[in-house]
Amino acid sequence: MSTLFAIAAFASAALAHGTVSGVVADGTYFSGWKNDYYYAVQNGGSIPTGVVGWYSEGLDNGYVGGDRTTYDSPDIICHKNAKAASSAATVKAGGTLDFQWTAWPESHVGPMITYVAKCDGDDCSSADKASLKFAKIEEAGFVDGEWAAISMIKNNNTWSVKVPETLAPGSYVFRHETIALHGAGSVNGAQNYPFCLNIDVTGSGSATPDGVLGTALYTNDEEGIVWNVYQADNSGYPVPGPALWDGASGSGSGSGSGSSTTAPSATAAPTSNSTTPVATATATAAPTTSAPATVVETPAPSSTATPTTGLGSEFTIDELEAYLTANTDATKEYTVDEIVALLEGANAKRIFSVCIVILVDVAMTGLGPPKELPSPLACPLTTPMRPMST
Repeated sequence: MSTLFAIAAFASAALAHGTVSGVVADGTYFSGWKNDYYYAVQNGGSIPTGVVGWYSEGLDNGYVGGDRTTYDSPDIICHKNAKAASSAATVKAGGTLDFQWTAWPESHVGPMITYVAKCDGDDCSSADKASLKFAKIEEAGFVDGEWAAISMIKNNNTWSVKVPETLAPGSYVFRHETIALHGAGSVNGAQNYPFCLNIDVTGSGSATPDGVLGTALYTNDEEGIVWNVYQADNSGYPVPGPALWDGASGSGSGSGSGSSTTAPSATAAPTSNSTTPVATATATAAPTTSAPATVVETPAPSSTATPTTGLGSEFTIDELEAYLTANTDATKEYTVDEIVALLEGANAKRIFSVCIVILVDVAMTGLGPPKELPSPLACPLTTPMRPMST
């Protein structure tokens, strides 16, 4: 039986999911960490001044979590090989933080959760993630018949959080996260997407929450990490992790002040009619007005071994076809999530700008919008390119 592969241009990676690209703190935008910065540094460039998101090496925009080993790993705290940012946003206690996500797949339903951890000293630029203690200040799971992640998507990929009014002034690491549960019906199926940002809190609050270490937030078999989202009623879903802090604001919102906020480019200058002011850096060392932008020191990327199982990080189309042929049933209809799960299981996490459409015994003609694809595999694309094999 022949198998045709249509490779189509895609705005994001086939296996990519999303990241926190920035935060609007009381109306002012601050940039989160972007993978572009990592690649810029590798090519001799620099990180823009004022980035408040922690450095990380989630270069596939993928997840951490799932198995017990990962939940015990420092990577669960602020993502892979994360290191503290040099700058910080500023927000008043009682103010609003609008966390802005990149495009998020609707299939990846789950909760939205935000934690804070107080930093020692004057700022968080040298914070040790392994020693930070996080307190949960807001959570939302399945509310009014809708998953929190879906509410975030509907709100222009923005999640709004009210900072507790009683939170004492100081420098904090805010840990914002969603947990994708589409494969969490059994142990080791959840996907965590944690991101950390440095945010200084001002105001007259006096409470500093106790917390738990980031490696103690979850276990791989607790309810809420393990959950079947395909059941008829998800209203009893328990958001995982520690209990809300007593002074917490409760649940966040996908329809707060972030509904009309649009993130500017991290490097673009604000226009005169911009509705969202772009933050000036609150880094520990501010650049002078006559000097070029300060170069933020970038941690050296850690070395990671190339997977020895599955497809690995590099492979040819023929190898991909052979892998899928050996691991799929030609008589079965597969969903996008099932194909993604196959590729993730093969360690094929570097398929960038590609969506694979499997067409079994179907001539590649008349491909139109996604709903018209003559294929058992739904694909969010409209522009197929060419068959790779027949």
